[in-house]
Amino acid sequence: MRHVIALDVGGTGMKAALVGADGSLLYEARRATGRERGHDAVVRSILDFADDLRAYGSEHFGCTALAAGVAVPGIVDSENGVAVYAANLGWRDVPMRALLSERLSGIPVALGHDVRTGGLAEGRIGAGQGADRFLFVPLGTGIAGAIGIGGTIEAGAHGYAGEIGHVVVRPDGPECGCGQRGCLETLASAAAVTRAWAEASGDPNADAAHCAKAVEAGDPKAIAVWRNAVDALAAGLVTALTLLDPRTLIIGGGLAEAGETLFTPLRAAVEGRVTFQKLPSIVPAALGDTAGCLGAGLLAWDLIATDSEVTA
Repeated sequence: MRHVIALDVGGTGMKAALVGADGSLLYEARRATGRERGHDAVVRSILDFADDLRAYGSEHFGCTALAAGVAVPGIVDSENGVAVYAANLGWRDVPMRALLSERLSGIPVALGHDVRTGGLAEGRIGAGQGADRFLFVPLGTGIAGAIGIGGTIEAGAHGYAGEIGHVVVRPDGPECGCGQRGCLETLASAAAVTRAWAEASGDPNADAAHCAKAVEAGDPKAIAVWRNAVDALAAGLVTALTLLDPRTLIIGGGLAEAGETLFTPLRAAVEGRVTFQKLPSIVPAALGDTAGCLGAGLLAWDLIATDSEVTA
């Protein structure tokens, strides 16, 4: 059975699958990234995982994978197949595509940015189906974005497109790791809500999920923390929709798991801020934490299609 290898590398774990030509998941597996062992060990773990997936496909489906797609965090040079930098994995300038292709006996390999790859999946087979232009924004430890246009994801001239988390929404706000103050992700990410709620509640173990539950219970301190995050998020999103004019705005990540506790006030806050702009549909992501892996599979199949067109 024809298939490709799909691999989504995260800060602590890796999700992988063998994906059929119809997009079906023929086999799924997960492993720890092992970042505590250093960046060289992380790269070896990725190569070993991919090789094990290839062996599984050969044994169970009677043929080797046709291609592989891998999504990684940080700064990614997809065109040249280089994982440029990832703070949470400690690597710089890793020639990931070449390393994987060599380990996998020369099959073609596509390398993608984790959020853009997840956005590709959401756009084609998830919440963005049918939308010619969408913006995918996952709210996790940080905040990033994927700009969908006509079935593809816009990477920008230098591979940095979609970094909405570093739009400054409050110039006097908290300092961000990027060097600016008041970036969106310092105020509206799941990590930011966790920090704010831990301080407001006096519980160092409290997190964003606890805050959402406290909001639902009517806790005034939680409501204040939540409102602050939603207001900042709305400001950043209105900046994005002013520039991009998306038809659909897809919100994912851990914070989106709060459901209407997030979406009801967020839709109202965005609507209250727009003036001349057209209001997009604001919807939850549909694929959860499988989006990156599914998107990596799509990258691999796209690579096969491109190669077939070139040789035709």
